[in-house]
Amino acid sequence: MREQVEAVQRMQTYIESHLREEITLDTLAEVAGYVPEHACRLFKKYTGLSPLEYVRARRLSRAALELRDARKRVLDVALEYAFGSHEGFTRAFSSEFGISPKRYRETAPPLRLFQPRSAYHTYLRDKGDKKGDDSVEKLQTVFVQVIQRPARKFILQRGIKAEDYMEYCGEVGCDVWGVLESLKGALYEPIGAWLPEKLRRPGTSEYVQGVEVPLDYDGPIPDGMEIIDLEPCHMMVFQGPPYPEEKMGEAISAVWKAIDEFNPTLYGWQWADEDAPRFQLAPIGERGYIEARPVKEIRR
Repeated sequence: MREQVEAVQRMQTYIESHLREEITLDTLAEVAGYVPEHACRLFKKYTGLSPLEYVRARRLSRAALELRDARKRVLDVALEYAFGSHEGFTRAFSSEFGISPKRYRETAPPLRLFQPRSAYHTYLRDKGDKKGDDSVEKLQTVFVQVIQRPARKFILQRGIKAEDYMEYCGEVGCDVWGVLESLKGALYEPIGAWLPEKLRRPGTSEYVQGVEVPLDYDGPIPDGMEIIDLEPCHMMVFQGPPYPEEKMGEAISAVWKAIDEFNPTLYGWQWADEDAPRFQLAPIGERGYIEARPVKEIRR
């Protein structure tokens, strides 16, 4: 099974690096090391989509961000992402998002962008492994810094009882991230967050997903989401070293272990978990796993 997961991950990595080029099933099969039919079956098993459906969804989502931010002509974006014509791109875009690319370029409403999960996410989920392998090898260096967050607002979607990402996906689904990434005017990238008690509502989850926006944000709030105020705070950020995708669970566990064992008082800080949400960024192997916990300065 591990070999299958690695084969699908290789295909995903290849697709992400070649979205602007022709991608064939034969090429993906060669990358995976299987015959095309078996490579296609494995890909759908771990991603839920056929390779061609996956490629199309990724191209359309990337194209949407180009239209939102780069202000390019629709035809230029269509050709950039390997659509043969303006008409074909418009049909595909409208079918995927329910809005024409021209209209989206003018108004930029929230969209449910396709945000793929690594095959390893599916593998860990199916194993029921929420934190990864606890038998972590000798911990590598974890970079720690304190950052200041200004007063801001937080657009979020709550779950029901979820205390972590896996439970949240089971309650809400795993496509909230794509909507959050489509929001124009965000201060930072989307986050998964553990809300302090003061920001939770009865009957809702501790773990949520959301994105921080300025206090004067006047853009749309996607259906099913809400916006709340966050006070200024300090966050202690922990960043692990880069890791290969197959070590994702171990990389997350290693950073969690570092946070649990870290003593902030040695550096003039103390944990302040009720001041702000603790949050995690999307796990991306090349930058290492990143998580942040609120702190406040110790007054001498």
